[in-house]
Amino acid sequence: MRRTVLLAAGGVTAAQWAPSAAVVIPRAAMLLGIPTRRPTSSEVLLSFDDGPHPQGTPAVLAELERAGAHAVFFVCGEQVERYPEFTREVVAAGHELGLHGYRHETRRHWSKRLLADDTRRSLEVLQEAAGVTPRLYRPPHGVFSLTGLRLIRELRLEPLLWSKWGRDWEVRATPETIARRATTGISAGDVVLLHDADHYGARDSWCNTARALPLIFDAIDRAGLSS
Repeated sequence: MRRTVLLAAGGVTAAQWAPSAAVVIPRAAMLLGIPTRRPTSSEVLLSFDDGPHPQGTPAVLAELERAGAHAVFFVCGEQVERYPEFTREVVAAGHELGLHGYRHETRRHWSKRLLADDTRRSLEVLQEAAGVTPRLYRPPHGVFSLTGLRLIRELRLEPLLWSKWGRDWEVRATPETIARRATTGISAGDVVLLHDADHYGARDSWCNTARALPLIFDAIDRAGLSS
């Protein structure tokens, strides 16, 4: 009897944590209906997490403007509260705001109530700062739980992960390594993960991201694509 109970409990836990595999296993993402690409798009979608940031966000916006590129900024509610003016700059520049939660913490163990409170708080903060209700959601570290995934859909938010990333938050990252990782084998519909902030990564990592963007745009052009 005890063995049966333990197995059942293990099965429930495995199901609850299953969506967390989506960030590293594309097939898991596909089975769970979590997009990592935009398969119907002929373009590459650049996305930036963890902002806004008083230096990083303007630097990234400047590079996007030079290239005539469009991006999605997945902002954290706690940073939107600190820097509402830079949140508004993203909108004024014609880019899309997505939701990255209020607190930048992995949510795999969070209860539905805690998840709901965090998500609703971030929605309220974003609406107050920029007058925007986002349609896209990406959890911190890309980690969903089954409860979290269901809640996001109940709130009519669309989950979106990524198919390419620059690992630009790392201490050892350089503009060249970021661009290479972000664009190797790039194709239409890819979603590229980058960061316009160093709140949760290596100090001043946004500098390398901004410097990598011209290299990324060159690679996208060489592939015959646009962003």
